[in-house]
Amino acid sequence: MFIECSSILVPTITNIVNLSLTTSQFHPTLKESIISPLLKKPTLDEEELSSYRPIWNLSLFSKIIERVIKSRLRDHLTSNSLLNSHQSAYCKHHSAETAFLYTHNHLVSAIGSQKVSCLCLLDLSAALDAIDHDILITLLSSWFGIHGSVLSWFKSYLSSRSFRVKCVTDLSSWHTSSCGVPQGSVLGPLLFVMYTTLRSILISSCSLNHHFCAVDTQLFLSFLPTDFDSRIHHLHNALDQISSWMTANLLTLNSSKTEFLLIGLSKQLAKINNSSVTTTRSVRNLGFIFDEHLTFSDQILSVSKSCYYHIHQLRCIRPYVNTKTASTIATSIVHSKLDYCNSLYHNLLKSQITWLQQIRNCLARAVVKAPKSSHITPILRSLHWLKITERIECKLLSLTYEVLTTTQPSYLHNLITVQPPRSTRSSSLVTLARPSTSSSL
Repeated sequence: MFIECSSILVPTITNIVNLSLTTSQFHPTLKESIISPLLKKPTLDEEELSSYRPIWNLSLFSKIIERVIKSRLRDHLTSNSLLNSHQSAYCKHHSAETAFLYTHNHLVSAIGSQKVSCLCLLDLSAALDAIDHDILITLLSSWFGIHGSVLSWFKSYLSSRSFRVKCVTDLSSWHTSSCGVPQGSVLGPLLFVMYTTLRSILISSCSLNHHFCAVDTQLFLSFLPTDFDSRIHHLHNALDQISSWMTANLLTLNSSKTEFLLIGLSKQLAKINNSSVTTTRSVRNLGFIFDEHLTFSDQILSVSKSCYYHIHQLRCIRPYVNTKTASTIATSIVHSKLDYCNSLYHNLLKSQITWLQQIRNCLARAVVKAPKSSHITPILRSLHWLKITERIECKLLSLTYEVLTTTQPSYLHNLITVQPPRSTRSSSLVTLARPSTSSSL
C-alpha cells in the first residue's frame, strides 16, 4: 500500500520523522506494542513459560524513524571507531561465518603448534529485556559522546514503553516496561551491542581471546597440555569477573547453557587429566557444531539428517508444483543449510565432501523428478548448480574479496597479508602471502 501511495504518503511520513528529530520526542503511540508468545519448538511443554518466545509487533512508523536514527548513529560510531571490533552481529560486513572463520583460524593455528584450546560458550538470559535504561543513557553520554537533543531523543525513545500480550484473540491490559529494548525493533540490537561494549574491555584485560555474536559469547584460549591446570584456573577467575560485571549491569549469565570444549589432537588431549571442568565432545555454536578434533563430523551428520528430511517432504509435494517452484523451495530450505558457514568445510576429508555432494545430488534429482540412477552432471548443469567444492571455493573467494575491498571485518583483514607487487606481467594482480605453519597436521 505504501509503495502504491508513496507520492502522497512520503511527504507526511517525512514530516513525522522530522518532527520527532527536531522536538527530541518519540510519540507515546509509537511506543505501544503487542506481544504474541510463540512456542520455540513443537516438542516443548506448552505449560512452561520458558517454552515460549515473545514476538513483538511494533508500529511501522516507529521503525521508519528508528532507521533514520540508526543510520546516523552508525555513522557516528564508525567515524569515531566506537564500534566493538569483537562483535559480529548487527554490523555491516560481519556475520556468524566471519566470526567462525576467525575462531577456527585461531584453533587450527593452536593445533599446528601442538597446543590444546578450550572453547567456552556463554549465553545471556533475556538479554534485550534486561537492559537498564539509566545505565544505557549514561553509557551513551559518557562513552559514546551522545549529548544534548540527541540524548534527549533516546531518553524519550526508551521511557514509558507500553505493551499488551495477545493469546489467540484475548488481549491483556496495558503494562509499562521499565527496562529493556523491544525485540524486533530496528535500534534494539545496536543499543544492546553498545550496552555490552565494556564487557569486551573486561575480557581483553583478562588476556582471553573472545568474540561476540548477538547475545552469544565465545571465549577461547590455547595452551600446552602441561599448563592445563593453571590456564583453566585463569579461565574460571575470568568467568567470575564477567559474571560480576553482568550482575552489576543487571544482566544474567545463563549457567545452564555455559559449555566447555577442549580442542586438539588426540595425542595432546590424552596428556590432560581433566577433573576441574566438565567438558563435552561437541558443542552447538550458533547452529554450527564444533567437535574436539575440528572434523565437523557431527555438524555434517546434523545437516544430513535435516536436509534429507526436507528432501523427502519436497518429493511428497513435487507432483503438485512446477520445476521453478520446486527449485525455489530447494534453494531456500535445503541449500541454505548446505551453504551455512560452508567456508569452514575447506580442506575437510574427501569422504565428508562426498557426503555433502550426495545430499546435493539427491536434492537435484528431486527437483527435476529424475530417478536415482540418472547421471547427475547434466542435471546440475541444467539447474545451474555448482558442486559442493565449487561452492566452498566461491564462498571463500567472495569473503576474501569483500575483506580486501572493505577492510571489514577488521579481525579477518588483520589475518591477510598482501605481497608487494613485482615488476612482472602479473604485477597488477593482488597476491596474498601464504600463512606459515608451525607443524604439519
